[in-house]
Amino acid sequence: MDLMTLIPQFGGFLWTVVFFVVALSIIIAIHEYGHYIVGKKSGIFPEVFSLGFGPVIWSRVDRDGTKWQIAAFPFGGYVKFRGDANASGGIDDEALRGLNEEEMRHTMSGAPLWARTATVAAGPLFNFALSIIIFTGVFMVRGEIAEPVTVGELRTLPVQQELQEGDEVIAIEGNALPSFSDSIAYEAYMQALPEEPLLDYTVRRDGQETTVAGPYVYPPIATQIAPRSAAGDAGLVSGDVIVSIDGEEVFAFAQLKEKVESSDGATLALEVWRDGEILAKDLTPRRIDEPQPGGGFQTFYRIGIVGGVAFEPATVTPGFGTALWGGVSQVGRIMEGSISGMWHMITGSISTCNLSGPIGIAETSGDMARQGTTNFIWFVAVLSTAVGLLNLFPVPVLDGGHLVFYAYEAVSGRPPSDKALKVLMSIGLTVVLSLMIFALTNDLFCP
Repeated sequence: MDLMTLIPQFGGFLWTVVFFVVALSIIIAIHEYGHYIVGKKSGIFPEVFSLGFGPVIWSRVDRDGTKWQIAAFPFGGYVKFRGDANASGGIDDEALRGLNEEEMRHTMSGAPLWARTATVAAGPLFNFALSIIIFTGVFMVRGEIAEPVTVGELRTLPVQQELQEGDEVIAIEGNALPSFSDSIAYEAYMQALPEEPLLDYTVRRDGQETTVAGPYVYPPIATQIAPRSAAGDAGLVSGDVIVSIDGEEVFAFAQLKEKVESSDGATLALEVWRDGEILAKDLTPRRIDEPQPGGGFQTFYRIGIVGGVAFEPATVTPGFGTALWGGVSQVGRIMEGSISGMWHMITGSISTCNLSGPIGIAETSGDMARQGTTNFIWFVAVLSTAVGLLNLFPVPVLDGGHLVFYAYEAVSGRPPSDKALKVLMSIGLTVVLSLMIFALTNDLFCP
């Protein structure tokens, strides 16, 4: 074996691990900071804030007496409050022995119920807040499509076109273009366009209306490659244009979509245009379970190409309120889709291969990082939402499990017994470990 051939693979693997650790460290740090700051403000003393587990490689004690540290294994973190037995919580009876009432108030077990509840809930809530901030920022940077639709940056396509940057699109094939904000009318308009390589665009240029030739509005171009997809595995990159499938010419993304969906998983022979060259690529579409607008999932064959219009539409910066609402809505959609996906996997409606483990998440983080900073930051926000939601599941050892215990205490007037807690925590740990092993198995054996 030529060892030199392993260098690119090793480099790709190394960067995948690096970006995975970066993404996970940001999310865990925010999550644990939520526990830390709310606990501290609630009067519970944080003894240790640790990013990672295992041997400590760096630490310092701040002026309030909290030890901040970075440990060798960066796949988690914790905040240990006064009176906690370990990083997972629990009561250290020996540490509590001899404390007076005021000192007990600064421990997790001796704090009022509201303080403990707020401290535990803060971790997931800080994850959601991080996601909302990131999504809001991305929406502000990306902007929203200007009205009327105006040609921004032209994409490089294998067809001759006469569109220019700054052209305001008034009509296509003689039919007036509806407002982009009217999604129903806009979609119907696009579907009614003839599938031809070139279309007549009526545009306003320098104050004058003129008709010029332009490409089909939604050509078979890859504006983005989905992580861990058939297209990514075949080496397709953003900007590639599919010009033929199994020898048949295509010039509309809808044609590409139809060919892939009707393939029944058979390998497709693609000709790809890239920077003036034609490349041959063989791709085997994969079964994907996709959430539907009305709820539930539907199975399709996909190769992992995200399409787009033939030009980058000009954008305007949205108002902060609009962007913020978009960020909140995006977090809501992710949570709704995740819960729906889990339920459909449990009921057997969709494949359990939709559940990814650490290897799959790491590969996705590497793929997103390779596609640009914005895509990687977006992925961090998506993963932060998922981590926050997972921690709210009512499973002992997770934050949601602790909140259930506190709810029981609020209703009954007393906390669960130590014996019951130990049994429930053991069950919860078993459930979490089993789920992690199952997800890891999916990473290794699912197609």
